[in-house]
Amino acid sequence: MRSVAGQGSEAAAEIARGYLSDGAAVELGAVVVDGTAESTAAVRLPLATLNRHGLVAGATGTGKTKTLQLISEQLSAAGVPVVLADVKGDLSGLSVAGEPTDRITKRAAELGDDWAPAASPVQFLSLGTGGKGAPIRATITSFGPVLLAKVLGLNETQESTLGLIFHWADQRGLALLDTKDLRSVITHLTGDEGKEDLKGIGGVSAATAGVILRALSNLEAQGGEDFFGEPELDVHDLMRQQDGKGVVTLLELDNLQSKPALFSTFLMWLLAELFEELPEEGDLDKPKLVFFFDEAHLLFSDASKAFLERIEQTVKLIRSKGVGVFFCTQLPTDIPNRVLSQLGARVQHALRAFTPDDQKALVKTVKTYPKTPHYDLESALTSLGIGEAVVTVLSERGAPTPVAWTRLRAPRSKMGSVGADAIEAAVTASDLHGKYAETIDRESAYEKLTAKVAPAEPAPEAPAAKPEKDEPGLIAQAIGNPAVKSFMRSAASSLGREITRGLFGNRRR
Repeated sequence: MRSVAGQGSEAAAEIARGYLSDGAAVELGAVVVDGTAESTAAVRLPLATLNRHGLVAGATGTGKTKTLQLISEQLSAAGVPVVLADVKGDLSGLSVAGEPTDRITKRAAELGDDWAPAASPVQFLSLGTGGKGAPIRATITSFGPVLLAKVLGLNETQESTLGLIFHWADQRGLALLDTKDLRSVITHLTGDEGKEDLKGIGGVSAATAGVILRALSNLEAQGGEDFFGEPELDVHDLMRQQDGKGVVTLLELDNLQSKPALFSTFLMWLLAELFEELPEEGDLDKPKLVFFFDEAHLLFSDASKAFLERIEQTVKLIRSKGVGVFFCTQLPTDIPNRVLSQLGARVQHALRAFTPDDQKALVKTVKTYPKTPHYDLESALTSLGIGEAVVTVLSERGAPTPVAWTRLRAPRSKMGSVGADAIEAAVTASDLHGKYAETIDRESAYEKLTAKVAPAEPAPEAPAAKPEKDEPGLIAQAIGNPAVKSFMRSAASSLGREITRGLFGNRRR
């Protein structure tokens, strides 16, 4: 970092002028020059530019999680729903007001921050049925062949084969709700009864189908079947408000290490669903939703060229739906250049430069920032303290703001996790628990192909005195039943019409 001696305040004021905004903004902190934070030189992130996406990066222990918390609670207060992957469980403190400490009081004083404790409305969801939150799932049909191929670790040839298998099931109205449905379809196509069907698909070898079947078995052995089934998540449940505040959705994945590809790809499915479900929007004063994509490197690791192209397209196009996406990872180099170039806001915490690879990553990171006369960025990025970051965002007129060494504000909610009992109580009290907790296993490809569908039980006799006017009430109850809703959402499959698919091959309704 360098500035003319005695002119730190002048340099800070010059930088801060680039962060002035007419509309509402997230208050990140204050400009630091020569080691001093200038409380009057505010660094802001305009709400109107948040659908131009962003990056939060930095080495472990540098404060990324607190930055996510700081941004999320302010978005919630502004009425913007937020989706956060709570990988470590540290973000559950958003649901509880923070308590003042000497460190918080000192930080607030030096930044001119009128700090006061506050909590955000939070709903706890778990990817799959093994976590603490209300379980959320996707059907195999909805997930689609492109995303599933990423989860299964298939190469491009195998991915194409999986796509043909889905196409065959789609044409025949075979609902693929869970892993046993897909397994039954592949088993059928590779068995004696399915030989003619397999030939009819074209370009599918029994050997390749067998590889897919083994990959599916490996996924099931790792507990992956818990993520697929019904009732399927309705993405509109991620866009709630409570008492004027945006609801923060915390997504938990139990034992991330055993299923990293499934975790990241499931998040991509959520993003793809939002893209397909939400209407086009014009220029908005604030986003309709902000989606934080934690552990983003898992999404891009070993991804095919076609998969990366679809991510790039989704990120580019979803901004028109009023959705902002923040990728969170250790190094900006974890993000492909074509995606990185679309991220208008950068909050870069400290980088480590202990190895030659670290040095290369540092040099590449510096090149992604606008030139600045106020800092030596290579030195700054390795000298940042905990809770400090090098920031540049898009101004309200769409131009990059000056690079700012920023001392970040302290979150107003609790910094740390809350107890398991508190999470359990919140989940039990949530209407989403009743909506998603019970797994539904209706008739689908497995039952049809194995011809093991149980005969329907006769309907119980109606009470003799049952008045006819109660009939509409029964219908309304049926429509509100999660099983019926799931059936209606899969109506195209049930009626034998071929399913149409979106950008990622995910089912369209």
